[in-house]
Amino acid sequence: MSRIRIRQTRGTPPHTRGSRLAAAGVAAAATALLAAALTPTAGAADRPSRATAIDNAAAALVKEAARLGLTSAEGTSVRDVVVDANGGQHVRYDRTYRGLPVLGGDFVVHLAPDGSYRGANRATSRDLSVPTTTPALAAPEASDLATAALRAAHLGETLKKVTAKPQLVVDALHGASRLAWRTNVVGQDSLGNPVARTVLTDARTGRQIDAWDSIETATGDGQSLYSGTVPLETTLSGSTYQLKDPTRGNTYTGDAANKTDLCVFGICVSRAPATLFTDADNHWGTGAASDRSSAAVDAQYGTNETWDYYKNVHGRTGIAGDGKGSYNRVHYGSNYNNAFWDDSCFCMTYGDGDGTTLGPLVALDVAGHEMSHGVTSKTAALTYSGESGGLNEATSDIFGTLVEFYAHNSTDPGDYLIGEKIVRSGFGKAALRFMDQPSKDGNSANCWSSSVGNLDVHYSSGVANHFAYLLAEGSGAKTINGVSYNSPTCNNSTVTGIGRDKLGAIWYRALTVYMTSSTNYAGARTATLNAAKDLYGAGSTEYNAVAAAWSAVSVS
Repeated sequence: MSRIRIRQTRGTPPHTRGSRLAAAGVAAAATALLAAALTPTAGAADRPSRATAIDNAAAALVKEAARLGLTSAEGTSVRDVVVDANGGQHVRYDRTYRGLPVLGGDFVVHLAPDGSYRGANRATSRDLSVPTTTPALAAPEASDLATAALRAAHLGETLKKVTAKPQLVVDALHGASRLAWRTNVVGQDSLGNPVARTVLTDARTGRQIDAWDSIETATGDGQSLYSGTVPLETTLSGSTYQLKDPTRGNTYTGDAANKTDLCVFGICVSRAPATLFTDADNHWGTGAASDRSSAAVDAQYGTNETWDYYKNVHGRTGIAGDGKGSYNRVHYGSNYNNAFWDDSCFCMTYGDGDGTTLGPLVALDVAGHEMSHGVTSKTAALTYSGESGGLNEATSDIFGTLVEFYAHNSTDPGDYLIGEKIVRSGFGKAALRFMDQPSKDGNSANCWSSSVGNLDVHYSSGVANHFAYLLAEGSGAKTINGVSYNSPTCNNSTVTGIGRDKLGAIWYRALTVYMTSSTNYAGARTATLNAAKDLYGAGSTEYNAVAAAWSAVSVS
């Protein structure tokens, strides 16, 4: 059977592709550290607004156009804005060339508290120029090539309802810029579950440049399947309670009724439903899979904990940082062994699993993993192939793990195992992935090498997962929450960890401020060192630990 992954749907163009007091204390401590490290000079009321930061950045683009490689043929649009506690501003842009989207055209402009230009991170440092925006390869030919690529990726499977939607782009991710077709090709397998692939084709020669999965796998109170009895904020409508949380952007959970989406040419003409779960007494589920509400409890709980983690630890309200909630669909498809985040509906979708290899995929770390794909798509938008794809997957594993620790749930205590709650005996392993020693899954890389980028992104992610474990916990044998670990190093060094809170702070800042769509492992080392320098100072214990942990996984 196909590999089991935890997956998400990428962004443009979209397709279905505790103690609470203890946690709050950790969050408060992290916030204090961040504020001290960034040496704030003004109160929150005096910090520049988002609009001010955008205006300042726009002025910088005009003044620094030559340094940023911007020409009159190019357009820019703001994707994300980060304003530091001390008023420093970081504005992230997407770019077009003669009206065409540019893959690898994204960049981040860094501004001082007074709005003056400090520098930039660019996905590519090359100048953008293509001789013509008229393709030699016609769109139908690009569609046919992409369709063949999807079928080749699913050899032995009978695919139906296969459609393709090509879009003309300028590719700056793979060397010198060139005109290309980015084609999203989608279909269904024999059970009606979605399959999808994005294929990048040279619009002059017809040669395939790159290809990647567009559905990126993973893989009151309520009685959940995996997390015991959990608190839920709900909405009373008349005499009926709705599984909708007004305190978290009206996030809600609905029943997909074992149906799937139908999408044609990148547009979903029909979607599996998300029929809102309701209840008469505000006590949801039974803890058994036979009650369809039980999986809904897990999904809603996972959303809640992920929302709270990002808000209370990183100051990010909602996946997009705009305070708006997403929604969940449970019971999607037939024996569907996946869960995915879909940017186009801003929603999470969970299958029930086949019962032999996987159970319902609504575990807490899976929820944190998938929704973190949404955070990535709204920030660095790491391309889902090569080393950047491995970093994309690792980002979701890292934050999914940190969400699980943050929740402090005695029924599902935090660990560095990915998906340990959803695997069944037929899977043959204790978890989907193992962050302390990624190779224990039989496929993932412990250490970086020049061939890592050729691996499936769920396996190349092992290098960053290993780094994250070492940075948080250090090397060698130890037991955490009853789970035994023994993390090796690739250079036979001994690494001393700095804790999960600092790992999360460093990785989040690196993701939202320094990483771009093309960031590779060397770039991730630079980004996290910059983040550690911002937070704790150059030459600090934390800065040196980041350097040591990357060296320990052969990234220098």
